[in-house]
Amino acid sequence: MKKFDIPQFYKSPMISKIKQARTENDPRKKDYSPTLLDFGPVCFYVARHFGFCYGVENAIEISYKTVEENPDKRIFLLSEMIHNPGVNDDLKSRGVKFIMDTSGNQLIDWSELNSNDIVIIPAFGTTLEIQEKLDAIGLDAYKYNTTCPFVEKVWNRSSQLGKQDYTIIIHGKHYHEETRATFSHSVVNSASVIVRDIEETKFLAKVILGEKSEEEFYELFKGKYSNGFDVKRNLLKIGVVNQTTMLATETQMIADYLKDTMIKKFGVADLKNHFADTRDTLCYATNDNQDATYGLLEKKADFAVVVGGYNSSNTSHIVELCEEKIKTYFISSADKIISKNLISHFDIHKKEVITTDNFIPDKKPIDILLTSGASCPDAVVDQVLQKVLSLFENVRNLEEVIT
Repeated sequence: MKKFDIPQFYKSPMISKIKQARTENDPRKKDYSPTLLDFGPVCFYVARHFGFCYGVENAIEISYKTVEENPDKRIFLLSEMIHNPGVNDDLKSRGVKFIMDTSGNQLIDWSELNSNDIVIIPAFGTTLEIQEKLDAIGLDAYKYNTTCPFVEKVWNRSSQLGKQDYTIIIHGKHYHEETRATFSHSVVNSASVIVRDIEETKFLAKVILGEKSEEEFYELFKGKYSNGFDVKRNLLKIGVVNQTTMLATETQMIADYLKDTMIKKFGVADLKNHFADTRDTLCYATNDNQDATYGLLEKKADFAVVVGGYNSSNTSHIVELCEEKIKTYFISSADKIISKNLISHFDIHKKEVITTDNFIPDKKPIDILLTSGASCPDAVVDQVLQKVLSLFENVRNLEEVIT
């Protein structure tokens, strides 16, 4: 695996030691159990996998090198580099400006850009329409492109399937940058439709089986299907790909459900002509982090802390998994832990920040599950751990615990 040159302030010597030890003892990733850090009055179970993935480190390396090597140029990002507020704020502090927000709303008009500027494509990739806009201005959309290789892998697979006349079913959030980009690349070669979850998939299956009408399809999936989508013609051959930050288990569930639907309609013998196996498009880092979360949840604890940006899709899905088993606090940084009695955290259901009193129970020892999203720096996880430790007396020495 390539080693990236990312700023030192995103790293944590403590976390690096833990990750290095786990890699040395389990190079093939067979053990998803967490690492126990016993500080005496408080114990942390740290997930086997968490933090910056390949695509995120690649994007950060390119972005910071671009800023460093072009001090006299205006530098823009299409939208957030990754879904982490600390990283994006630091790039802004270095003079980088954002052209759009994460929903695609324009912050800087295209007319304000010129051919001498630099525009960085974020890790999520971008649409072909935006690439054309950059070309028209005279900007090379590929020169400062940080699109994750695993996102591009999905695009390539979609292209292959489209050329074989398969319709692409995209599991994702239609408003997310990555899904918008994947949809844009997909529709060039094939009819495409976005499904949000298994419930929308079940509805689509009923359309395929003739149990729901064309009108009902066009109403439910309004704004989520390609131009000229023909229900009768475009749902005879299908393949499923995903927004790489979605739950891998849900993507597989969606694919399996649609596979069974095609078997029900066309029979097992003719399945290959109606359904494409696309398991090879699932992102390894998303899988690792989610599998590590399942391993983490096998431990009994008082609560879980998940660290990451509140608009991070992959982090939100880790929160969902944790909430099914244990009280979970989703925080973006250490300063959200206000005191031993008070924490400010994000409610993924209400989509708002709330505060909770007495979040640390009155018992000893306190057992905490700790993990983060793929766009969260190790340094931030370290700061969260240190902040919690500062709330307790007589904690064991950090070096001793790590050793």
